[in-house]
Amino acid sequence: MTVYAGQGDAHRSLALLWGAPEEPRTGRSGPKPGLSVDAIVSAGIAVADAEGMAALSMRAVGERLGRTAMALYTYVPGKAELLDLMHDRALAELPAELPAGPSAVDDWRGAVTAWAEELHACYLRHPWVLQVSQARPVLGPAELAAMETLLRALQPAGLPPRRLRGAVAALWQFVRGLAAATAETRAAAAVTGVTDEDWWIARSTRLAELAPDFTDRFPLLTGLQSTPEDTPGSAPEDSHREAFRTGLAILLDGIAAAR
Repeated sequence: MTVYAGQGDAHRSLALLWGAPEEPRTGRSGPKPGLSVDAIVSAGIAVADAEGMAALSMRAVGERLGRTAMALYTYVPGKAELLDLMHDRALAELPAELPAGPSAVDDWRGAVTAWAEELHACYLRHPWVLQVSQARPVLGPAELAAMETLLRALQPAGLPPRRLRGAVAALWQFVRGLAAATAETRAAAAVTGVTDEDWWIARSTRLAELAPDFTDRFPLLTGLQSTPEDTPGSAPEDSHREAFRTGLAILLDGIAAAR
């Protein structure tokens, strides 16, 4: 399920994201005490965290707050605007400052690694964020701050603008892709009713019957499974973590070589 950000009213959505004062709304009564935009966004995140993006609706958020969906519209125009606010609130969990090493010039890799790890963890805390397409950015302060933090971390690497844009895109999409793989692995058993172990046992056994010459036909794939912990059926999340560390190191090597 892919959803697109920025589908609501641009004027209202951006005003809410950036905390602009509410404009007078003639002909409407004021909001009832006890609700706020922040409370509605928090409730929306709680719904999405617990039940997934498909469960997110103004009604579900209202029920979590003990209100009707209609009670929310005084504060947030609709689900589209709420999603923008939720997305930006999730990214607001990322630190604005990254750990500094003994030399900023030499330790840009450490800063970028810290940024990547924080973003990866944020995605896994809120896997529904991975379903928000990046085709159109939310343009909220937290989203832009996350980009600014990465650019600041990369600045000592001294990349020219064109390569810097490529590095930023590669890093962000790499983190997002690996987080999505981990989130999907976590959800697979619950959604399908089949554990990873049972899934692999059923298929590996049958594959061995159908392709007894598997090793000869796919020697390079077989070579990747040189140790027991690397076999497909064991601890998929461990494989994802190793792929994250290794892939990130390779990306950083490439950035260093491109300076």
